Amino acid sequence: MSEVSTKAPDPMDIALGAAVRIRRRTIGMSQEALADQCGVSFQQIQKYENGTNRISFSRLVQIARALRCRVTDLMDVFDGADKETADDLDLLTRMRTPGALELLSAYERLPPEVRSSLVNLVRSLTAQQATAKEAATV
Repeated sequence: MSEVSTKAPDPMDIALGAAVRIRRRTIGMSQEALADQCGVSFQQIQKYENGTNRISFSRLVQIARALRCRVTDLMDVFDGADKETADDLDLLTRMRTPGALELLSAYERLPPEVRSSLVNLVRSLTAQQATAKEAATV
């Protein structure tokens, strides 16, 4: 009888999957279209993008061709100094949060003064939430 692995995905796999997702969404390609071009199911693309399944090099080449980019474009996140790499990995991990890309896309279309107000509102809400959690644990 085999055991089900509960090991968390490697941060590098998560970062590469997030880079694939960002590129796919940037060019307006669906998971289904990418899957068709790579000869896999859209569920497999989801697993790659979430980092739950590792992307083999040959599959990465297929994905890059389908996304009309170079393999190195998807791997740029791994270049640079240790601090920069850690920051990039953190950013790509955060971009996996449901709704993050949609929110960022909408945010980019806002005028600067509205962006500033929105950031202040979100900071206020998160501060209130943190205060409420602290009060609940006391």
